Amino acid sequence: MTATETATTSRPLGSPAPAPAPAPAPAVDFPYSPYESYVYAYPHKTAYRRRPDRPALRDLWATEPQDALSLYLHIPFCEVRCGFCNLFTRIGAPGDMTSAYLDALERQAVTVRDTLHTDARFAAAAFGGGTPTFLSAAELARLCDIAELRMGAELRTVPLSVETSPSTATADRLGVLAERGATRISIGVQSFVEAEARAAVRPQRPAEVAAALDRIRESGVPVLNIDLIYGIDGQTERSWQRSLDTALSWRPEELYLYPLYVRPLTGLGRKDPAAPDPEWDAQRLRLYRYGRDHLLAAGYEQVSMRMFRRRDATTPTADGADHACQTDGMIGLGCGARSYTSALHYSFDYAVGMTRIRSIIDDYLSRPAADFAHAEFGWEMTGDEARRRHLLQSVLQAEGLAVADYRARFGSSPADDFPAELARCAERGWLDDSAAPGLLRLSPEGLAHSDALGPMLFSPAVRSRMAAYDLK
Repeated sequence: MTATETATTSRPLGSPAPAPAPAPAPAVDFPYSPYESYVYAYPHKTAYRRRPDRPALRDLWATEPQDALSLYLHIPFCEVRCGFCNLFTRIGAPGDMTSAYLDALERQAVTVRDTLHTDARFAAAAFGGGTPTFLSAAELARLCDIAELRMGAELRTVPLSVETSPSTATADRLGVLAERGATRISIGVQSFVEAEARAAVRPQRPAEVAAALDRIRESGVPVLNIDLIYGIDGQTERSWQRSLDTALSWRPEELYLYPLYVRPLTGLGRKDPAAPDPEWDAQRLRLYRYGRDHLLAAGYEQVSMRMFRRRDATTPTADGADHACQTDGMIGLGCGARSYTSALHYSFDYAVGMTRIRSIIDDYLSRPAADFAHAEFGWEMTGDEARRRHLLQSVLQAEGLAVADYRARFGSSPADDFPAELARCAERGWLDDSAAPGLLRLSPEGLAHSDALGPMLFSPAVRSRMAAYDLK
């Protein structure tokens, strides 16, 4: 056990994390790059470590609010693995592996549901991966049954988001999802230019992509999201505009624009493991700004650096209100999912390399129900870490952070807790000086540099853990 673990395990894990005012973090000089890392969750699973105490989920969840939980079901299978992908997924599922995986998922769901309050309620649900629609239509129906009958999620009354791919967005699969209450289908296209898709090791044909998008529209699922990537080798403003305009021809309610990253142990990482250079950084920033301005002119509003929503679109939400990821608990099922309580973020082991991923999946498939009653890998959310997460999850959204909400939760303000970090952001022009009083919001330039700003707010302990992670 490390010194950090010793210091943070002196209270029962099931109790709420204390919230003392944190000491200001020491100033850290970060190497300037607009693309340090994509912060979609804090902390990243590379900061998680094995929990020798294996805390019981029943204890972890005993004192947690459970009236607006989020449910995530992870399917770790894809037909192919794209060159940029570092998600927890394997290629193919030999034999009856998908059926065996659903068996294990059901065992986990029964065990986890038994650790929650009898009146626990889910306010949102999502199926991710991997590619959930790698499953057959009948298997997708079973996946929905696990969410509904085993976990108690009412899929037809809460927002349900499902990820898909061009080759697996078939009419029968989409029909099941639409009938079971899916409100959002997200499809990774990345580029409508065939040469760029090949450069990103994304094997797909334009006709296949178009047919998949037509089927999604025909399914009646109300929200279509299309993912696109900029910074691909050979991409220009003209080819980027071609992808944007082709995507816009389907009038998607949402578009996500992702910068390309080349990460270790991915297909592209094995080909070119060198760190990004200033010229590539400049290219990605240039394409980002072009894409942003193009979508704003086309009637979209910017929600975050990556997300754009059509202004006239109606987005289904839980009881008419957006789900608050800063505070609400999340239950993750599946070997690549993570779960959040106020005291601990936890998951199974994490890997990027295919050999290790297969080993983790095999271990998951063999587990009896009782093995799912404990947390095995995780990160404790001290008062300081909870503050950082709330700040990150809020300020990286275009609408910004309401200081009054932060103060009501922690008894302090972001300026009290993170003066050095916020001063550095202000110096770089990343904060919006015109924001209404009581609102901490990024400027357009700050949003453009979200992937540099986010890591700037990591705690020294998280940075140390991530740096020490043994990549596998």
